[in-house]
Amino acid sequence: MLEVDHLVRRFGEITAVDAISFAVGDGQMTGFVGGNGAGKTTTMRMIMGVLSIHGGGVQWRGRPITAADRRGFGYMPEERGLYPKQPIMDQLIYLGRLQGLSASGARQRAKTLLERFNLGDRHKDKLESLSLGNQQRVQIAAAVISDPQMLVLDEPFSGLDPAAVDEMADVLREFTDRGVPVLFSSHQLDLVDRLCDQLVVLSAGRVVARGTAAELRRRGPVRHRLITAGDAGWVRGLPGIEVIDVDGGTALLELSEPADTDRILTEALRRGGVRELTEVVPTLADTYREVTR
Repeated sequence: MLEVDHLVRRFGEITAVDAISFAVGDGQMTGFVGGNGAGKTTTMRMIMGVLSIHGGGVQWRGRPITAADRRGFGYMPEERGLYPKQPIMDQLIYLGRLQGLSASGARQRAKTLLERFNLGDRHKDKLESLSLGNQQRVQIAAAVISDPQMLVLDEPFSGLDPAAVDEMADVLREFTDRGVPVLFSSHQLDLVDRLCDQLVVLSAGRVVARGTAAELRRRGPVRHRLITAGDAGWVRGLPGIEVIDVDGGTALLELSEPADTDRILTEALRRGGVRELTEVVPTLADTYREVTR
């Protein structure tokens, strides 16, 4: 298990990461969500020892993390670090050797990964000759070349088409199925919703929400959809009812009290009838907007 405990990082007078705490359990896939400048990349860099920590700490398996621990992690940084003019097989072998694999072990592991990502026949190609999506595949291969004990991935799905996203998701799930903790950042809320066991939402350097997608949805606004027999514009005159949208006979409403549904039904019947009044389950995007505004 990886534990981040009240982590702090400042740049001059600016506190970029402000007492962030969360944990990534064994076999758990955790999505790190937040807008640009929220603190995701800075936090990942501190976890990996790329940036110094100004407060708090990082624990790995119940004790302070060490440089040796970090060498056992697979890391995909925001700035992609591979050499554009070097053949991709040579780079993966080199990285595998740096991380302790034998020459034959590194070659076999690189071959297996390139075939896994449908790049086996391009092993001699230079990185710069590949499409952006294929370059991203090679970056992931580099992160997992040594069969890591933990994965820390900054925007690993960026630039991938839907088929490649599914392929990459399968690879990450193979690691979590073996008990490896996975932490990745993403702006794609639908993807995070689909893949992750846990979400950590950052805003302005602080954790503003964390939990499963279902738990976060319950923090979102409770809304109701009203469909009336006639025009629903009259709902704008009801006290205590927040009108999100009205389109003809359909209105999206946010209620203050459960008893408000009775008031709405009574008024709708008085004005010609109601066809539907149902609760709308918040999407993850709804909750994200709510907790970060």
